[in-house]
Amino acid sequence: MCNRNTPSLTVSREALRSAMNLAGFRPDAIADAELALVELIVNAWRHGRTDSPVVLVLFLDRTLRVSVADNSSDLPDPRTPAGLAESGRGLQLVQGLTHRWGAEPQKLGKLVWFELDHAA
Repeated sequence: MCNRNTPSLTVSREALRSAMNLAGFRPDAIADAELALVELIVNAWRHGRTDSPVVLVLFLDRTLRVSVADNSSDLPDPRTPAGLAESGRGLQLVQGLTHRWGAEPQKLGKLVWFELDHAA
């Protein structure tokens, strides 16, 4: 995937990695969060009709919450891909990499988020 949005994806990943390092997350958790973030941003581009999705990274006590906002009001459906389908696996991947995820309607569009708990 290389398009005009690739630099913003790189910046978002680097910012997330840096924040998680400072918060003391393990390297494997950081890698999982980066991959989940990429999936949400790509979904915002492809399905949310948003060239520049808003990314918000929060630390709530010992939990990381990453949210990506887009312009589409269509809430995601974590479907099971049929056969060898080339799409439809992104949210399953997010579900497998994170502790929780969800989507919330907003005044304009929606917010899709995931959470990772900090290992003790």
